[in-house]
Amino acid sequence: MYITNDENVAKIADKHGVDRIFVDLEQIGKQERQGGMDTVQSKHTLDDVKKIKKCLNNSELFVRSNPIYQNSKEEIDIIVKNGADVIMLPYFKTCQEVQTFVDYVGGRCKTCLLLETPEAVEIIDDILDIDGIDEIHIGLNDLHLGYNMKFMFELLADGTVEYLCNKFKHKNITYGFGGIAALGQGTLPAENIIKEHYRLGSSMVILSRSFCNASQITDLNEIDVIFKEGVGAIRDFEKEVNDHLAYFEDNRQLVKQIVKQIVDGK
Repeated sequence: MYITNDENVAKIADKHGVDRIFVDLEQIGKQERQGGMDTVQSKHTLDDVKKIKKCLNNSELFVRSNPIYQNSKEEIDIIVKNGADVIMLPYFKTCQEVQTFVDYVGGRCKTCLLLETPEAVEIIDDILDIDGIDEIHIGLNDLHLGYNMKFMFELLADGTVEYLCNKFKHKNITYGFGGIAALGQGTLPAENIIKEHYRLGSSMVILSRSFCNASQITDLNEIDVIFKEGVGAIRDFEKEVNDHLAYFEDNRQLVKQIVKQIVDGK
């Protein structure tokens, strides 16, 4: 998945094999949670949903709504009308919020939960009993903040992500977690994270801002090269990983070691 509301960037990502273009409407509460951090605070709009839908030929349109609030039904109705293939609910803490979201979508497109609060983790079994959940993505950024951790991938190293993935797998719900930079980049290298996705049976990941920071790169030809080479390299690496499933356990131990070094250094 790649987050953008820029039509030209969306067309490039679509052309070079990004599975989903991600329009991010979430604003409610995000500044309070992540203010002062170097995180993306999107200013996407409902009109962007319609605009991006029109320029996609291969990719699905993935839209993150706001958390449940007084105008959620109206917002979700417009998201559906404007062409979303999947709607994501962020930052929920209760079964009621999830049930309300599922009811508002009403089967008109796929639903995805962004699991990113300790409160939701505590009641995950009850949440998974709700009918109408198609996918779940573990939001490592907010979730690690909720647990007062220093580094988001501590959740991968300490078994939390694996614990949750096993629950999703048992319910036959599609799942993913976190984001990745381009190969060869990232404090925890993207290669190690991709191997963990395969080990855990994940099928979703967000291409992070560091993969292609389209807010700073204005040359569309340069962006085209980044996506052509970057996505191609990831796909080639995925084939390699799929052919060498036996080395997952060694990678898991390496991830734990690197995360410990990073946390100890903070």
